[in-house]
Amino acid sequence: MSSRVQCERRSYVSGAALRAAFPCAGVLPRTLPAYGRRRVRRRAGCSRSSAAGPPLPGAPARGKGGRQDKRTRHRAASKASLHVGLARHGAALPPCRVGREARANAGMSACFARQDTPELAGSAAMSDRRDDDFRVRPSAPKNRGKGQGQSFVSKVLKQTGKASGGKSTVRRSGAARGTGQRPGSRLGRGHTAARFAGAKLTPMSRRVTIKTLLVNQRQASPQSLAKHLRYIERDGVGRDGEPGQAYGPQTDAADLDAFKERCADDRHHFRFILSPEDGAELEDLRTYTRHLMGRMEADLGTGLDWVAVNHWNTDNPHMHIVVRGRDDTGKDLIIAGDYIADGFRHRAAELATEWLGPRTELEIQQTLQREVEQERWTSLDRTLKREAGDHGLVHVERLNEPRLQRQRLLLIGRLQRLQRLGLADETQPGTWAVHADAEKTLRALGERGDIIRTMQRAMRGEPRELAVFEPGDDGRTILGRVAAKGLADELRDRGYLVIDGVDGKAHYVALNARDELANYPTGAVVEVKGSADVRAADRNIAALASDGLYRTDHHLAIAQGQVVPGRDPQEVVAAHIRRLEALRRAGIVERVAEGLWKVPGDLPEQGRRYDAQRMGGVAVELKSHLPIERQARVIGATWLDQQLIGGGSGLGDLGFGSEARQAMQQRADFLAEQGLAERRGQRVILARNLLGTLRNRELAQAAKDIAADTGLEHRPVADGQRVSGIYRRSVMLASGRYAMLDDGMGFSLVPWKPVIEQRLGQQLAATVRGGGVSWEIGRQRGPTVA
Repeated sequence: MSSRVQCERRSYVSGAALRAAFPCAGVLPRTLPAYGRRRVRRRAGCSRSSAAGPPLPGAPARGKGGRQDKRTRHRAASKASLHVGLARHGAALPPCRVGREARANAGMSACFARQDTPELAGSAAMSDRRDDDFRVRPSAPKNRGKGQGQSFVSKVLKQTGKASGGKSTVRRSGAARGTGQRPGSRLGRGHTAARFAGAKLTPMSRRVTIKTLLVNQRQASPQSLAKHLRYIERDGVGRDGEPGQAYGPQTDAADLDAFKERCADDRHHFRFILSPEDGAELEDLRTYTRHLMGRMEADLGTGLDWVAVNHWNTDNPHMHIVVRGRDDTGKDLIIAGDYIADGFRHRAAELATEWLGPRTELEIQQTLQREVEQERWTSLDRTLKREAGDHGLVHVERLNEPRLQRQRLLLIGRLQRLQRLGLADETQPGTWAVHADAEKTLRALGERGDIIRTMQRAMRGEPRELAVFEPGDDGRTILGRVAAKGLADELRDRGYLVIDGVDGKAHYVALNARDELANYPTGAVVEVKGSADVRAADRNIAALASDGLYRTDHHLAIAQGQVVPGRDPQEVVAAHIRRLEALRRAGIVERVAEGLWKVPGDLPEQGRRYDAQRMGGVAVELKSHLPIERQARVIGATWLDQQLIGGGSGLGDLGFGSEARQAMQQRADFLAEQGLAERRGQRVILARNLLGTLRNRELAQAAKDIAADTGLEHRPVADGQRVSGIYRRSVMLASGRYAMLDDGMGFSLVPWKPVIEQRLGQQLAATVRGGGVSWEIGRQRGPTVA
């Protein structure tokens, strides 16, 4: 067979020969010289119709039925390739008479009209048909099968997973490893930077811990951001105990109020707690933070609006950073999950290593040596978990591998420590089984250790038995003084109290997210309950229900027949209806018709569980905002007065209980000076209606001061009287907290309740009976809160 017509025969033509055959200006200098001798793949020009003439001499014969063999059947003229290599030019092309810029390859001219030129040696004959038309031939639609029903996000995640081979170069936590890519890890800014961040990190690099929280401002409370900003700039967090000072990219005194206003309409914001392991060695934390945020901006490809505050009130200094949820174009700032989880931390570790240099071998060994005996989750535990794998077995001989040889003795020591803690067992010589709940237990032990250290700092060396309050302790009550307070969860602003109890113990109480630490001043007297009590209203409703139905008219008839001084039967029934409405919203009771309710037989218990869940398992009641030292000599109904009336029952002989007993003696002396008590030997005789007298005296003095400031007349509230007005402010007195209602002509002081705090500046009404109060929301009679 002749080489001139053999299909798929490859030959090599020199670059000089090609340049001689392609005189088009700019074509060869841009595309061919870098390749030297070009390999040109040629196909013989076979006719698709008889009009093209008989086959060339030596061409293969046609197959059965006159058809041409598939292996030798070709189009009449080869298509001109516009790609590097000119793969399908069957012969040399003549100089262009009409040159146009090719769309498929910028810079390469396509020839649309050519003249006949001599063939290159060894080339096949070409037909007269134009060989440079470019046609797109789309393939048939593919049947996507099950993938047709997938969502757009699922398709994107699937394709990105395929593009990366199902693996990620980013380090992931143990929970994420083995499960493919983290869902949504590459959606948002920074997913590319996350793959390369940390490439320079080695085991000798500095370590940084970062905690992150994305806060959806539409779901969070309206004051969530303001509360967090107040916390991070609170007193006592500076290097020398001074208040924290917020700073930003360009200022050392950031305006947090202005930052809060800029964030007001944002969908979300980010909170970070940045804690370098060697933060004390970083002399300028502000500069370090600014450099780190600059790298974050480069990774995300946008400018960031952020504020930060440095805290020095813990063993290791750390930084609180709040980042606005908008980019520099005003759009929502979406950060990829991989960058939040790992990329940002790797950047922080890189920067810390650049500033301080890598850790020395001695520093690493000392750190690991300390971890051997620690009762918390450590890096040694992470290594053991990785080596144990899914089966949970650690084989000691594997610790002889070069990568673990330096830590071999430390890891064995850690296994022995876990065995003493009951978290690991040596099943056979050289084989250890680590319990599945070891990580959870160690993390809980670490948190408890932090709590104990917090309590020891709060008590300042005072000998106290330490106890951690558990919300599940039914019926347990703690009464005592607030010795210290702070945030148990700094990202979510969940607080804690350290209470010096009257029982001589120090108690740690974790609050729910709704409790404001500002409501419990240091030194105040509080009472904590572990679970909600059964409400009297729930007992009454269950007792009055007949066949599971409670009728308000029946209850009203009974209340009218039991006349109690100072109680309105209508108000009694209304209070029960308010309780039913709250339980109806919780799905516990059902309103069948007006005045008719369907209630379950175990209503008291379901109501108790509902209250416990709503309060987060902890109910804290403020008994007095004043320390007992100030209560001893103040005009007003105080907690010490209540203890005097009760004889001091329940007060212990140690700690705060002993101090309270001494303060009661001082209070008795003060009351005797005021003519409200009389000493008879060791006994103290108190005046009648002592609490009411003290309360009225204090209210009269407070009203006099307010009248002098506002020019309004004070209108005292009689028992059973209904008053209304605009809620102007609250007043904290020794007798408790009171609300000031302004009716335009004068004002009244009414006992305050938390439910009205969000109604500041609104019209309210209240009815006072027997020291209690029922609040009405709105100008007209309607919903009330007892």
